[in-house]
Amino acid sequence: MAVPLDYVSEGPDGRHSLQAASTAAEPPRTPLAQTSRAVPHGYVVTNPGDAEAVVSSIGAPSVLKSQILAGGRGKGKMSSDGKGGIRIVATPEQAFQNASRMLGHYLTTQQTPPSGLLVRKLYIYKAVDVEQEFYLSLTFDRERYSPVILISDQGGVNIESNQDKLHKFWFNLSRGITAETMVGIQKQLCFTDEEMPTIESIIRQMIKLFEEKDAILLELNPLVRTPEGSFVCLDAKFDFDNAAQFRQPEIFSKEERMPGFEDEYEAQKHGLVYIHLNGHIGNIVNGAGLAMATNDLINLHGGKCANFLDIGGKATTETLLKAFEILSRDQQVRGIFVNIFGGIVRCDMIAESIIQAAHALGGFRVPVVVRLQGTNCDAAMKMLSSSELDISTDTDLEKAAKRIIGLTWS
Repeated sequence: MAVPLDYVSEGPDGRHSLQAASTAAEPPRTPLAQTSRAVPHGYVVTNPGDAEAVVSSIGAPSVLKSQILAGGRGKGKMSSDGKGGIRIVATPEQAFQNASRMLGHYLTTQQTPPSGLLVRKLYIYKAVDVEQEFYLSLTFDRERYSPVILISDQGGVNIESNQDKLHKFWFNLSRGITAETMVGIQKQLCFTDEEMPTIESIIRQMIKLFEEKDAILLELNPLVRTPEGSFVCLDAKFDFDNAAQFRQPEIFSKEERMPGFEDEYEAQKHGLVYIHLNGHIGNIVNGAGLAMATNDLINLHGGKCANFLDIGGKATTETLLKAFEILSRDQQVRGIFVNIFGGIVRCDMIAESIIQAAHALGGFRVPVVVRLQGTNCDAAMKMLSSSELDISTDTDLEKAAKRIIGLTWS
């Protein structure tokens, strides 16, 4: 679960729920804010009047940040005036004017759909004087099977174009960072002896958070040095291991859903992996590998898939029914292709679930082709053929794929 974190809010880019109110809300403290004092204090607002009031209270210049589930906001463009999604205002009146052009309008960045994402909230904090911007992150190096520190003295919005400026320091979680690692960081980044205790403290706090919260990415960008010599985190992005949800209920309970992906979230709640696509053939498959192969085969023969849907190895009658419900709601679906290899999942259970789903939905509104192979396949085929449902069956994958393409061709 990726979570962009602006300062003290528990997910101000929208991935985490924020307090919704008609007045400015002070968001709850994040794990980052709890472990470090170098985090600016800010407020979440949902209307221009509150933006004006906040800036009047905290003083100017202040920063207004659009809260969406995407990065690149500073270089993005608002649908209202073509300007970016992060702005500095010098007066409360400017805060009102700019908030009016941001809230309720769409922000398009390199990470959003072409139409952009609707800005519903702004995060506002007192601007910080910046002497230099740094980039600092912790993640996993999959090639070395090791956590790694990434650090650069070229932080901020241009970090992606300054990849050659990134310095990597691998370390062992059980031992933590060593004195040699800190010497290397000081040498590469030219931190002074007076600055190193602060830098080391920040890194150790990040490692503690990284391990305790099952993170797979902690990114501070930018981490800035002020003219007074202090270090402040002005923006952050966290990515947590989805498999650790049972260990991190507090973090995952704050997840806020991106508009337009309701079916994906509903599928996830029922143990299904569902991704909406732009074709017209709905697929229900067990196993990610078989699901990808099914999509490839349909595309190979001229069809277009409406989704990727993996019911997994623990499919039940309830999960099959939910899969059919989701596909039946999709008006672009002209046919449904069920492709199951019975190993852990028995084919007769799948057949029974298909029959129950048909009765529960009052029949299928589109053609359905079922390809079964594996455990109890013969019994499953007999169940489907005697069900009097208008369903085509086959044990050959290619023939079944061509059949659903033919039935949906128009």
